[in-house]
Amino acid sequence: MKFSRIQELEKLILFNKELYYKGKAEISDEAYDKLEDELKKIDPENPILKLVGHMQIDNNLKVAHQKKMLSLDKTYDQNDLFKWMGKEPVLSVYKIDGSSCSLIYKDGHLSLAKTRGDGQFGENITKKAMFISDIPKGVSLKEEFEVRGEIYCKEIHFVQLSKEMEELGLEKPSSLRNIVAGLLGRKENIHLANYLSFKAFDLIDDQKLKLESDKLKILEHIGFDIPDYEVHHSSKDVARRIEDAKKFMEAGDYLIDGLVFVINDLKIHSEMGETSHHPRYKMAFKFAGETKVSEIERIEWGVSRNGVLTPVAHVNPIELSGAMITKVTLHNYGLVKNYELKRGDKIEIIRSGEVIPKFLGIIERGQGQFTYPEECPSCQGKLRIQDIWLVCENENCPDKIQEGILHYIQKAGIDDLSDKRLHEMIKKGLVRTIPDLYRLQVDDFLTLDKVKEKMATKIFQNIQKTKKQKLATFISAIGVEGVSITKSEKIIAQGHNTIEKILHLNLEQMLQIEGFADKSSQAFLDSIKNKKQLIEDLLRLGVQIEADEISSGEGPLTSQKFCITGELSMPRAEFEKLIKKNGGVMVSSVSKNTTHLITNEKDSQSSKFVKAKELGISIKTEQEILQMIEGHNGQN
Repeated sequence: MKFSRIQELEKLILFNKELYYKGKAEISDEAYDKLEDELKKIDPENPILKLVGHMQIDNNLKVAHQKKMLSLDKTYDQNDLFKWMGKEPVLSVYKIDGSSCSLIYKDGHLSLAKTRGDGQFGENITKKAMFISDIPKGVSLKEEFEVRGEIYCKEIHFVQLSKEMEELGLEKPSSLRNIVAGLLGRKENIHLANYLSFKAFDLIDDQKLKLESDKLKILEHIGFDIPDYEVHHSSKDVARRIEDAKKFMEAGDYLIDGLVFVINDLKIHSEMGETSHHPRYKMAFKFAGETKVSEIERIEWGVSRNGVLTPVAHVNPIELSGAMITKVTLHNYGLVKNYELKRGDKIEIIRSGEVIPKFLGIIERGQGQFTYPEECPSCQGKLRIQDIWLVCENENCPDKIQEGILHYIQKAGIDDLSDKRLHEMIKKGLVRTIPDLYRLQVDDFLTLDKVKEKMATKIFQNIQKTKKQKLATFISAIGVEGVSITKSEKIIAQGHNTIEKILHLNLEQMLQIEGFADKSSQAFLDSIKNKKQLIEDLLRLGVQIEADEISSGEGPLTSQKFCITGELSMPRAEFEKLIKKNGGVMVSSVSKNTTHLITNEKDSQSSKFVKAKELGISIKTEQEILQMIEGHNGQN
């Protein structure tokens, strides 16, 4: 309760300080002083209280890094990446296109924030860091430690920032790519840093951790936003992750330019060591990118399965990265409006990793006026502006329906049913919803253009094959928001291994799953609830969703939640699988709901061990858990 009030006061003080210096104060000086007085009483050393009264900063103050912030070795070739990783498990995160930052915490408070600079010395940006909401100002760990991460800007915040800068009489930012460096280098209006975000990817302290993934778990536990990460045990898994990154580059809400891979075993870090330029245990995989300038011929707006209108610029043909480019994604309505993009504008385009080319910035403005759709281009229905998106409100919009069904076809793996054929089926009234796919007969396909008996039978059989689906595939296919297949697998791995269990999940259970915070958990729960009727319709039509075999849900460990810290005698993945097969549920952090913490160390200094002791959680060794399982099985 005390900690949540501290966070609330921090936000209120920063928010009102910002408004005051913009000449738009919403509360009296007395009311503002009361906020500061309350914070002083419950947290007298809070760094928010040390912000100077004016909104200017001297960026000339250089600060040394205790441990040099090295660059990363990089490759553009998957085979080189596979050769580097060998047979060791590696952890991956998206390589965010922003500015690296170091945060120093002392006595539970943010003490210093600094840029990477030249790796040896960075610039002091502490006052600006106070305005970045993702950077915790206070944490539960009292010893001194350092956090490294990336400051970046989300698309939605970039549009909002551009609007405010225009209102302040400042020059509008030219590109999402360089806005972070621009804001961090400003000497005035430093409150604009509140449009920036931060993800933590490294923890540097004296804790004797075993794995790179342990660092991220601790960072998340003490309140940092961390990037989605995965641990890979094969080159095949790494290749799939690279494909996921390409999709994020196309549709994600912030910029990435590749992935960072790091050997997961920290002991190997010491063995591999570092050069003067880069650590040998890390590797950046980057997508080769080329940029060119072309002119917009026209802008078309498509409708996604969620009703969001997506703008695409048709440009004068240019060759980029070996391909002839005629179309460029313009991201969203907010970006098009921000730049007032129109026919005749010359724009900079980038193509990386063989994904759809993206707009980077405007080079030269053309003649004419900026316009945008006032009605849905598909159904002529009403549109609403929602933040940076234009959204069609018509639930029966043909394009929205088609994109939803097409998403299911692609994710469920129905071959030979292209978007062109689906469009024809919708026009003929054969399909209006996803369940309609399973009502079709061979004769229905014979009514389609250029489809003969053999192809009609093949398409019918391909649809029937998808009546049996893995749970993670099914969740992805029906379009549940906020989860990739990987995230779905994380939910399933915690024992929620049937569609019935998924439908009965609550927020408390979701928050126990690695990689899920309040927002993403609620988004998943709301979306799966909205899909309930669709799920029931598909089940009635014979779709069978195969339960995951990781957890039987029954056994000597049923209803018990386990967390692990430290090394085990057997591979951790194997031990976790054993727990799940005997009915237990694995959780990534210790809470009041954890049944047992498993560790072979008698007096560990890990944060999990300390918290388990504080909460009175049962602490058991690996051998004691095995005895619980064997003892029960022996009785049978």
